[in-house]
Amino acid sequence: MSRLRANEPCWCGSRAKLKRCHGDHERYRRHPIRPGVIGPVRPVDESIVRPPYVGTGRRSPPSSRQIIAGDDLVRLRHACRIAAEVLAEAGAAVAPGITTDELDAIAHAAYLARGAYPSTLGYGTYTKSVCTSVNEIVCHGIPDDRPLRDGDIVNIDVTAYIDGMHGDTSATFAVDGFDALDEPTRALIDTTRDAMLAGIAAVAPGGQLRDIGRAVESLASARGYGVVRDYGGHGIGEVFHGPPHVSHVDSRSDPMPLVPGLCFTVEPMITAGVHTHHEWDDGWTVATDDGLPCAQFEHTVIVTDDGVEVLTVTAGDG
Repeated sequence: MSRLRANEPCWCGSRAKLKRCHGDHERYRRHPIRPGVIGPVRPVDESIVRPPYVGTGRRSPPSSRQIIAGDDLVRLRHACRIAAEVLAEAGAAVAPGITTDELDAIAHAAYLARGAYPSTLGYGTYTKSVCTSVNEIVCHGIPDDRPLRDGDIVNIDVTAYIDGMHGDTSATFAVDGFDALDEPTRALIDTTRDAMLAGIAAVAPGGQLRDIGRAVESLASARGYGVVRDYGGHGIGEVFHGPPHVSHVDSRSDPMPLVPGLCFTVEPMITAGVHTHHEWDDGWTVATDDGLPCAQFEHTVIVTDDGVEVLTVTAGDG
């Protein structure tokens, strides 16, 4: 799918060139994010059940696709609702001056208050309870002592484990409020949310997994944004990260049929510039190659008999 080019008219209808309108990200380029000091591991009461990988130094074991129904779906809905509640609490605390490690502390306490374990804590070598990806960080940013600044954006990625199930969700927040952001970055966030919703809307029994990537890529490319290809959604349930891999670009290698009970995440990462990226020496943090910002939104969903159900919602949403 062709991407709207810089010299073409902006998608918003202003009749200005994209590079002079919603594509004018260079004018708002932020200072590069640098690693900060990572604090100690936060304790979890022994009464809270851990996922099987905690303490092993490993990640999710190999698995097949997860088809979920009956009592298992009740347990999954519970985990997903908790994840949505934790994300809401952490997101409400985003403000200039707060550190990403303080956001991690807020999320950590919110998990424990609900009897849930933070799925990322002890996942392989990861030692924090959420991922916090600021500005040009694509994903897997590690909370540290860097204070958030005016003009920053931050994605908070939350996964809760309870009753043997993982629920996974994320959202991108504007540090000093959405209305205070420059217009190109506001449009990046709006487009990323729209792209996630378009991907979810493409889910239906009898369809194919590639329908999700086609919907995401079509929307993002038409507005001149890049779509990260190497990271995507994943199967989820009793296993944190399992098949299928959910690409956010159209891929002929994703013909898997969508069947009722299939559960996975839809979580596009949309870039203001290039879609290519590199990993920091910490083995986790992924940043855009050009230093321009990236946004992400994520829901856990399940294919139903007649469509799709979004599971990562709070009681007020669902």
